[in-house]
Amino acid sequence: MNQSLLVTKRDGATERINLDKIHRVLDWAAEGLNNVSISQVELRSHIQFYDGIKTSDIHETIIKAAADLISREAPDYQYLAARLAIFHLRKKAYGQFEPPALFDHVVKMVELGKYDTHLLEDYTEEEFKQMDGFIDHWRDMNFSYAAVKQLEGKYLVQNRVTGEIYESAQFLYILVAACLFSNYPRATRLEYVKRFYDAVSTFKISLPTPIMSGVRTPTRQFSSCVLIECGDSLDSINATSSAIVKYVSQRAGIGINAGRIRALGSPIRGGEAFHTGCIPFYKHFQTAVKSCSQGGVRGGAATLFYPMWHLEVESLLVLKNNRGVEGNRVRHMDYGVQINKLMYTRLLKGGDITLFSPSDVPGLYDAFFADQDEFERLYVQYENDDSIRKQRVKAVELFSLMMQERASTGRIYIQNVDHCNTHSPFDPVVAPVRQSNLCLEIALPTKPLEDVNDENGEIALCTLSAFNLGAINSLDELEELAVLAVRALDALLDYQDYPIPAAKRGAMGRRTLGIGVINYAYWLAKNGKRYSDGSANNLTHQTFEAIQYYLLKASNELAIEQGACPWFNETTYAKGILPIDTYKKDLDGIVSERCTSTGKACASRLKPTACVTLRSLP
Repeated sequence: MNQSLLVTKRDGATERINLDKIHRVLDWAAEGLNNVSISQVELRSHIQFYDGIKTSDIHETIIKAAADLISREAPDYQYLAARLAIFHLRKKAYGQFEPPALFDHVVKMVELGKYDTHLLEDYTEEEFKQMDGFIDHWRDMNFSYAAVKQLEGKYLVQNRVTGEIYESAQFLYILVAACLFSNYPRATRLEYVKRFYDAVSTFKISLPTPIMSGVRTPTRQFSSCVLIECGDSLDSINATSSAIVKYVSQRAGIGINAGRIRALGSPIRGGEAFHTGCIPFYKHFQTAVKSCSQGGVRGGAATLFYPMWHLEVESLLVLKNNRGVEGNRVRHMDYGVQINKLMYTRLLKGGDITLFSPSDVPGLYDAFFADQDEFERLYVQYENDDSIRKQRVKAVELFSLMMQERASTGRIYIQNVDHCNTHSPFDPVVAPVRQSNLCLEIALPTKPLEDVNDENGEIALCTLSAFNLGAINSLDELEELAVLAVRALDALLDYQDYPIPAAKRGAMGRRTLGIGVINYAYWLAKNGKRYSDGSANNLTHQTFEAIQYYLLKASNELAIEQGACPWFNETTYAKGILPIDTYKKDLDGIVSERCTSTGKACASRLKPTACVTLRSLP
């Protein structure tokens, strides 16, 4: 290696390359790692150095050299590369490896407009010094290389135009904790800050992108999932589009219920004109979704829902595929097809499914979600009414088309709306579930917007986090984690802003939280269980019982302390109906263990990626 090469430092000065300094950094980064060779990294990187190379480029070259050596046989290179990347990240953020004092950092970031001014208004300098003592910056070294790249790309506060980074991971974690518990009593809030910081910085609680990238910044919208229901008027369609734009720009994924929109050819304004149908308005929604990125972190995305019995369903099912032309395809959204038992019954009996425009069949659309008996009565009545426009198709042909499109695109989802409402924590008579979200993991009540400031509409929000089962050793740990997750997310509902009044109305009324799991497969593996052979059934049953029990327990404790949510009476909990009361007894044939948690609330309805829990007093 030519040691006479000149390098350009970060301040623009030049000096001769110092190979010993590079070796010392590599030696530090390799401490405690197995089967990594510093010399291999040096050899791979040295051949790429050139006269006048920037020191930042040297560091990036070394990081890449280490990352290129990651393999199944030598996995610790992922930590070597990660530590080198952390070193480089801190140098970019702070101009040095050692992070500054927390208070000094916050003052600087507030002055730059990167952090919310409330941090300095809510906490004293002395409290920041105490929080500084909670921080363990060495936890940065527990990240894998992939995780560091995720941090850099998505979560750390930065200027995405210039590439400047302003913080490191532990400041992210402590300031998220500080923001969420800022309104707690001064006597206890630092205790909660420390407990929550420890849980998230040791990866026991996983936080979603909006919280990781947004809490502590001036942008105060952190709900990951936004569910917007559209009515059948132009005002409602335009209000839905406006709500989409506002929420996509603030990091949210979107669920759109467009099932009420009348079919192509339906009369409008008393027969003055024919309706243009669903597709032009779906395109309108797609444009709204793609008009903004999610806070510069990722592209806008949405899943749009409609009922299987909609008159245009055969045209809607093919919207995602790569056949057709732009005029009859809307490819940049995903779709949720809504089905109930009657549709399946017609399929099994070889019958027909009759398609209607929702505008032609009064009461049918609402009954589809709220009352299955009433839906079937009206459906048959309208089938026999010759004055109503309709189309009959073979059930097997319609289901076959749906499954073909689902198989070919992978992005057409199925929502069983009757099951969603009979197994929901919401009373379907007063708060029916009429849609899901982007990923089809939650089911919350919504009401159509008639205009963007409609106080009677309801946009559903889901604020997320997850337990990392891979980071815990005992289910007993979930009790503390449930307390922290429920309290932090509930506090977030009061902390964040609401760009649409209907969203605030729903969030304040229901206070819905989505708390799920990650690393479930790892949890099974480290307990010696397999998902595929049935040996995991009992452990899965026990795990999700514990999760649901501890979440309900934490929610109840919060309700005793702060009061039940205002719309608690619209839940099944208010009637004494808990998840266990919708338990299917056939499950006893799958699992042999009964409930082991104390109390009636121990059975799980928690879904693998998210659930709904309420601040409630059953």
